[in-house]
Amino acid sequence: MRTGLIAQKLGMTRVFTGEGNHVAVTVLRVANCQVVAQRTQDKDGYTALQLGVGTAKVKNVTKPQRGHFAKAKVEPKARLAEFRVSENALVDVGAEITAAHFVPGQYVDVTGTSIGKGFAGGMKRWNFGGLRATHGVSVSHRSLGSTGQRQDPGKTFKNKKMAGHLGAERVTTQSLEIVVADADRGVLMIKGSVPGSEGGWVLIKDAVKRKAPDGLPFPAALRGDREAAAPEAAPDTAAEPAPEAAPESAGEPAP
Repeated sequence: MRTGLIAQKLGMTRVFTGEGNHVAVTVLRVANCQVVAQRTQDKDGYTALQLGVGTAKVKNVTKPQRGHFAKAKVEPKARLAEFRVSENALVDVGAEITAAHFVPGQYVDVTGTSIGKGFAGGMKRWNFGGLRATHGVSVSHRSLGSTGQRQDPGKTFKNKKMAGHLGAERVTTQSLEIVVADADRGVLMIKGSVPGSEGGWVLIKDAVKRKAPDGLPFPAALRGDREAAAPEAAPDTAAEPAPEAAPESAGEPAP
């Protein structure tokens, strides 16, 4: 089981496929996502990774949090979250995880805080049908209707669907498809909508109801992995000086 990522919702746009069809996507930004702490079975009783994303001003961070970030040798983070992982999927503290942690075509689960809509009626909150538009109904077309029973039991049961506060709660949308994963720009584009308002933080994890595709970075896609792989290919291209030696040998028989 791999770790997830913390991302910031930027908004929605669309991308075009090779066939010319457009797909509505939500743009998420993964910026400076680092491992802040490890939770192990021996010490904490469970295995998890604590990730931090973004940056926070030092004056806005409490003194205990400053010591927590100083111990991990990372900058103060704007948001922290824990992800349960398997023991072989632990990542070193201080390592930065990029957007390449997910691949296009993969399905993920996204968790966020839904947009708050305040006090809402039964039709908006629970999709009630409302009362009739005629036949004696006056000024109460969008009301709930009956909420109780007769003298027995003579009360309204708990959890009855009624008007009340709507939104501003933790919501998870499952099995959303990754369309674009750009590690250089730190951008993820996910097909469809994700919970939360623009600027809000969301948690992204591998989908629990879908099989993971082959070739996923394990235990994670780290920033140093791509940078370390680039210099290895450089000597191969620079080790061919043959075109430069050709003019010297061709100039000898000229006289």
